[in-house]
Amino acid sequence: MISYFLNKTVYALLTLFGVVTVIFFLFNVLPGDPALMMLGQNEDSEQLAIIKAKYGFDKPIGTQYLYYLNDLSPVSFHATSRDHYTFLRDQKYTAAALFTIGETTTVVKLPYLRESFTKQGKKVSQVLGETLPNTFVLAITAILIALLLGISLGVVSALKKDTVLDKSIRILSTIGMSVPSFFSAILFAWFFGFVLHKYTNLEMTGSLYELDDFGEKMNIKWKNLILPSIVLGIRPLAVVIQLMRNSLLEVFNQDYIRTARAKGLSEFQIIKNHALKNAMNPVVTAISGWFASMLAGAVFVEYIFGWNGLGKEIVNALNTLDLPVIMGSVLIIAVLFIIINIFVDIIYAWLDPKVTLE
Repeated sequence: MISYFLNKTVYALLTLFGVVTVIFFLFNVLPGDPALMMLGQNEDSEQLAIIKAKYGFDKPIGTQYLYYLNDLSPVSFHATSRDHYTFLRDQKYTAAALFTIGETTTVVKLPYLRESFTKQGKKVSQVLGETLPNTFVLAITAILIALLLGISLGVVSALKKDTVLDKSIRILSTIGMSVPSFFSAILFAWFFGFVLHKYTNLEMTGSLYELDDFGEKMNIKWKNLILPSIVLGIRPLAVVIQLMRNSLLEVFNQDYIRTARAKGLSEFQIIKNHALKNAMNPVVTAISGWFASMLAGAVFVEYIFGWNGLGKEIVNALNTLDLPVIMGSVLIIAVLFIIINIFVDIIYAWLDPKVTLE
């Protein structure tokens, strides 16, 4: 177990290092001056110099890369001079100093994702903190819909193999996998939020939190979760149905299932106590991948439904070339991918005693 977590830690650090390196050089070779983007119409040579010094844009690209790694590292090195980019400002870091050698102080801190170019100095961590929970709620709801309906329909399809019901479920799941999410989002928003609005009372757009009619406080609007979560869950739902059906049919052919039937156990008991758990491994694999991809791939769904999540924030950041927000979003998604993969390995070990964590 200890060796497993050590190996995973090394793997995670190497993966994150690769992601950080790629996103830094990818977005910092884009045409345009970030300092000019931040100033907008208020371009001034003196202000331009101040902005470049503050964010390290006046340094060579290699130095900027080292500054970025230093900002992200939990253990980092900072100058004691206020004129230096790495000077430890209170509004920049929450840190605890370890020791000082010469003009350099070593500190322990939370990773610093820098500040948004377009949100008046707002930290990227604040931007992500405001949007990521909404995406989590949307993704978890979509996954729950996919799991509950997918496993149920997959079991029914396996039990009714080659019947009209089985063929109908398989056709619907194939259609679900083939239809792009953005098309489903437009279709569902128009049909259920506009055409059938007086019956469903659902809106075409809306987020989890909305201002009341007086503009005084934010209220939770759970009904706005229904359409985007269904749309986001359609494709994983189709995958779960197919995987559950095929895996269950394979399990039904095992000797221990024949033995259970010979003992007179009902189909419900056989599925509940023996078949279902052993058929879940491919479903867990698929769901883990889909959940991680939902956090990155909810862009179109969130944008079409006006859901204030990470996907919509990424679109806005791309439109305004808000590089720190884009880079921070990609980095946090990479971290979530790694965490989810580790979590899935643990679930594997629980589902199948033959699987060991090494």
